[in-house]
Amino acid sequence: MNPGSIDHVLGPANDVRFAFQPLINIRTGAVVAVEALARPADGHITDFFREAARQKRVGELDVDLAVSAVDRVSEQQSLLPLHLNLFGGTVTHEPQRLRALHDKLAEVGRRAPEITLELAPPFARLDRRKLCSEVANLRSHGYRVAVDGVGEGDVPLTLLADLAPDAIKLDRDVIESLPEDRGHAALLDSLQRLCNSTGAILIAEGLERREQLKALREAGVRVVQGNLLAPAARQPPTSLQIAEAVPETDEPYSGSVPTPSGPRVTEFLSPATMLSRDATADSVRGVLADHPEVSGVVLVDEHNRPEYSIDRNRFLLAVTGPYGHALHAQRPAARLADEPRVVTTATTAMEALTLVSGADHTRVHDDAIVVDEAGRCLGTVRAVHLIRGMAEFKAEQAASLNPLTRLPGSDAIQRDVDGRIAGGEVFALSWLDIDGFKTVNDSAGFSAGDELIRSVGRSLTDAATSLGSVRVGHVGGDDFLLVADLDDLVNLAEMVLDPPRRAGGIDVSLSLSTLVCTQSGTTSYQDVSRMLVPLKKHAKSLRGSSWVMSRTGSDRIDVLRGSHGDIPQQGDPGFPTRDPDPPDAAGESGARHHEGR
Repeated sequence: MNPGSIDHVLGPANDVRFAFQPLINIRTGAVVAVEALARPADGHITDFFREAARQKRVGELDVDLAVSAVDRVSEQQSLLPLHLNLFGGTVTHEPQRLRALHDKLAEVGRRAPEITLELAPPFARLDRRKLCSEVANLRSHGYRVAVDGVGEGDVPLTLLADLAPDAIKLDRDVIESLPEDRGHAALLDSLQRLCNSTGAILIAEGLERREQLKALREAGVRVVQGNLLAPAARQPPTSLQIAEAVPETDEPYSGSVPTPSGPRVTEFLSPATMLSRDATADSVRGVLADHPEVSGVVLVDEHNRPEYSIDRNRFLLAVTGPYGHALHAQRPAARLADEPRVVTTATTAMEALTLVSGADHTRVHDDAIVVDEAGRCLGTVRAVHLIRGMAEFKAEQAASLNPLTRLPGSDAIQRDVDGRIAGGEVFALSWLDIDGFKTVNDSAGFSAGDELIRSVGRSLTDAATSLGSVRVGHVGGDDFLLVADLDDLVNLAEMVLDPPRRAGGIDVSLSLSTLVCTQSGTTSYQDVSRMLVPLKKHAKSLRGSSWVMSRTGSDRIDVLRGSHGDIPQQGDPGFPTRDPDPPDAAGESGARHHEGR
């Protein structure tokens, strides 16, 4: 490329074509957006920017490419939300050039909320305050903002906090070695938890292998981009569904921090087709006729707040019937619209499904419209996606419950513990064990042993119901795990240890071992479970229902209940049915079926 060709690039850019790669929700298979990727006819796009840098015209080229991308998408008549690439430096140093992008969107009839600006590194030398100020200005126009290149480029972690982007886009190098690279897996998990806590969407690009896809699902990532599911193409996709993205029923979604009542509605988000509330019926008919993949239209006000919802089938039935065109064509489409079914980003999928299915039976297949805190439309959620998603969630829940107590297994506790560790919380993990469970089985029978376990499970369920921070898991046999805030520990111990217990005429005691987990001394669920082992042994050495406690990073063990008196032998009148160091009760025939996941 010679120095004189830069002006040609900054004009109509005929030497630069565009490829379009979908972003896909792997929970539903829905195409949620499309990214425009510059593809020069000769050379690489970096050659263009290298030449522009020499002439100090990077910002000019950057915006020119974004404007050209909007033109190309308009020519293809795609209604999908569009991702455009810009350098952070362009937004910081040459914000006035973005007026050309605003004008182009107005010219082709696209709305700023349909556009996500992917801001790319370098960031380190930019004026942070100026960048944040200009990003806030772009948001005031309605644009959504993503930070690109996270994990490879110079993206300061504090920048992610300061910008509070709508999306964080992982560089392909982060997922390239998944799932084998434990360090990259931990990085992915940490970034997903950051997004969960800030409300951002984590997008993983560069997806090439099914093993990577499985690892992303297990980490809770829901939006991906890559050749495995949909390579970049000369035209935006005409289908809004990628079947290969949807998990099989034997590979259920396993989000890193699931809500107790199921996934949130945002995990099933699809793009909304929005028109002005003043749109005529004829303009709506044109959109539906040209885009058979669109299930409905949302009529919005000037602030993108939904005012009406139009269902495709009911609308076309009205306007294509006898005299339909004459009656409705030039009149407001709102005459044939319904009140929108609006949900927020905090709504769970089950709540949304109840809203959709519990209303007018003629609207059971209508989309729910998701809005942000200001009431602006973020997208829609289709009833079929909610139904499938909740079916998978319930199947996963059922598979993970212990069949005897109906309590979750170790997977649920691990997710909760890892989530608290990632959030820097101080919390307590306790291991509860029934003393002498083998003796109960051998003396009173397996049925009595089962009922004893159910009784303990009911006590734990009652505790979790009345104490908001408590999470309970039945991890196998007569072993339970409990996660709680420190404020709830004493009440939890009293609810579990105070009630007298008997099984088949035998007095039964319990051992509770608690580890207080602090941010500095706790790195993972595996570490915490390992540190609990000596605490359990200490609790089992005490007489009566016992409770011992320690803290990560400390060798001190506090005995809060129980005594160090001599432990009587079996057959003594005061025998407490305790095994000093019992074998794994889950291996006993009476408890084999108690195993949780």
